[in-house]
Amino acid sequence: MKHPSNREFFAYWDEKRGGARAPDRSEIEPGAVRDLLGDIFVLSYDAASGYPFRVAGTRVCALLGCDLKDKSFSALFAPPARREIEDIIAVVAEEMLAAVAGITATSEDGSPAHLELLLLPFNTRAHTPLSLTGLLAPFESEHKQLRDFKLTSWRYFGHPPPQRLVPRALRKLKIARGFMVYEGLS
Repeated sequence: MKHPSNREFFAYWDEKRGGARAPDRSEIEPGAVRDLLGDIFVLSYDAASGYPFRVAGTRVCALLGCDLKDKSFSALFAPPARREIEDIIAVVAEEMLAAVAGITATSEDGSPAHLELLLLPFNTRAHTPLSLTGLLAPFESEHKQLRDFKLTSWRYFGHPPPQRLVPRALRKLKIARGFMVYEGLS
């Protein structure tokens, strides 16, 4: 991680998780990361809706020029980059791994802006919707309205790297218990 805000938020998240893969959402105290709140957000793990924002800090909203509540996170990205960011979100939420990504965006005047994105999972609980948190930190000090995010780099860290060789749907079937019906040829 290059941005000091991301390093600070990750250190706090890491402390809260202790020996677990991720902390429970209720363990994250906003007061403990008060200086970072403007850059922090929480996403719903809802692929059909483009991983909408549940909460977004004021600086994140200012960078994008609007209130982000219920708006699609993946829609911030240019069409060619959407599948990549959706895959990263899936790995963070389902495999419970942290991810950091370099992002370039286009400002209103057409100049490039450079940002760093941190995505962190919350511990999953039965019968509760999945969500994840993150921090979006610009490297330039002036806050411009940005669009067309593109991934320049990313990496996962934490526990063992995800195995993306088997499609996610097949991995879910592999752990299914009980009676299963497989369709075949008649």
